[in-house]
Amino acid sequence: MFKSGEEYQKVLIERIKSGSMGYRNLFDLTDKVAIVTGGAGGLGRPTSLGLADFGANVVVTDIKREALEKVKSEIEQLGRESLAITCDVTNPEDVKKMVKQTMDKFGRIDILVTYAGRNIPKPAEEYPYEDWKSIIDLNVTGVFLCNQEVGKVMIKQKRGKIVNVSSVRGRYGLKRNYIGYCTSKGAVDMITRTLACEWAKFNVLVNAIAPTVVETPLTAHILANPDFAKSMKDRIPLGRWGFPDDLIGAVIYFASDASNFITGQILYIDGGVTTW
Repeated sequence: MFKSGEEYQKVLIERIKSGSMGYRNLFDLTDKVAIVTGGAGGLGRPTSLGLADFGANVVVTDIKREALEKVKSEIEQLGRESLAITCDVTNPEDVKKMVKQTMDKFGRIDILVTYAGRNIPKPAEEYPYEDWKSIIDLNVTGVFLCNQEVGKVMIKQKRGKIVNVSSVRGRYGLKRNYIGYCTSKGAVDMITRTLACEWAKFNVLVNAIAPTVVETPLTAHILANPDFAKSMKDRIPLGRWGFPDDLIGAVIYFASDASNFITGQILYIDGGVTTW
């Protein structure tokens, strides 16, 4: 450990001069072990491949085994190791087994990214209890359980990076049909901030990314509605909605040494939506 920023700077400059290390290595994830929940989905898959491209070995989890095997194969084609684990993140025993399998294979966990989630759009006054429970179980309880079990490992290691996946909807609502989703993402923000406070003493850093609407197979039917698509674009200063690749850089940043003094932050990936 360096005793001061000045000491770190001197060592780093010497490394740069010698060619052994430069600032760009701050983003290097070589041989780190990452878990991505929802890893077979429209957002989880490209992020898993992005982590692998930066050098990480990636454990992908989802409830769809066949889709997971495809992502696992793609990661291995990039020259990295991978595990595909079927896991229901709302089931505490499933989550414990997933963490154990990862530890049995790799012996540590450096990164967790929590993509597993869903939306059930219905008017608040008609929202069925079963749907409310379903979305809170997956989007909130599932995130907490994964943070908790992986956090136990990271606490023992005295280091780790957790990247929760929230949404701009955790900050503000919509005029209709989003009571369950907005509530769940607001809870993800507070899970992130609270764990960041509790676990800072263990050098376990907890942050979140919060995208606006992103074009994936799950949002395709919504964005196919011309009126809705126009209303979304009109709210975004950059004039477009997000694409899965727009999220990768932020995840790499939070997962890497580049963010070693950052915790408890919600990074909005929204084309400027939250600026007005």
